[in-house]
Amino acid sequence: MLRSMYSGISGMKGFQTKLDVIGNNIANVNTFGFKKGRVVFKDMISQQVSGASAPTANRGGTNPRQVGLGSQLAAIDTIHTQGSTQTTFRPLDLAISGDGFFQVTDGNNTLYTRAGNLYLDVDGNLVNADGLKIEPAIAQIPQDAKDLSVGANGEVTYTDTAGTLQTAGIIELAKFPNPDGLMKVGNNLFEETPNSGAPVSANPGEDGTGVIVAGTLEMSNVDLSEEFTEMIVAQRGFQANTRIITTSDEILQELVNLKR
Repeated sequence: MLRSMYSGISGMKGFQTKLDVIGNNIANVNTFGFKKGRVVFKDMISQQVSGASAPTANRGGTNPRQVGLGSQLAAIDTIHTQGSTQTTFRPLDLAISGDGFFQVTDGNNTLYTRAGNLYLDVDGNLVNADGLKIEPAIAQIPQDAKDLSVGANGEVTYTDTAGTLQTAGIIELAKFPNPDGLMKVGNNLFEETPNSGAPVSANPGEDGTGVIVAGTLEMSNVDLSEEFTEMIVAQRGFQANTRIITTSDEILQELVNLKR
């Protein structure tokens, strides 16, 4: 069988995965704190037709002759560039300007997110949209508290009924040696992996972490114009690989028809 047919199949599989990633990026264009994905390809092993030879006194050297056998996935990266900031004027909408992640817990595991749309539950706990509590623990905020605010350094303050300014705690940020190694687990959350390294928790603005900007939210870092361009490239690449298979099939048909 023709090697080009199998190369075409590998190319179709790769571009299908690329289209899947592009589709997910576009679907999350308005997801708070979403980080887009990127597909990277690499070539497969090449079949050796002849090796290289060294030059001699009477003849020069020759280069190797190889036939490539297709492409395969090299990586599906998560791009952690900063998304644009949207002003909401809501005190518990928090964006991180710089590096770092908010830390939330389900009681057993600590997870990480860039989505800073936070809320107060009936007990005065600071939680995210899914009810996961912010870590480290912030003191419960009374229901009759007024002027609740979060500073750039993560300090959560409010005014009690006597008009006294109270501090509920500080929202610390987590910073990873390799944030690209984090694993997406859905619900705008990331999970630590062996390649992300252990997180270092620090007050916002310290140890390389960004500062908190209250009243704003970080939007998705997906660029629609870029995604549509990549989608066109992937579509044409898929079509070109199907043409390789069609052409290879026509050649095989001619070979079969040599004897009639």
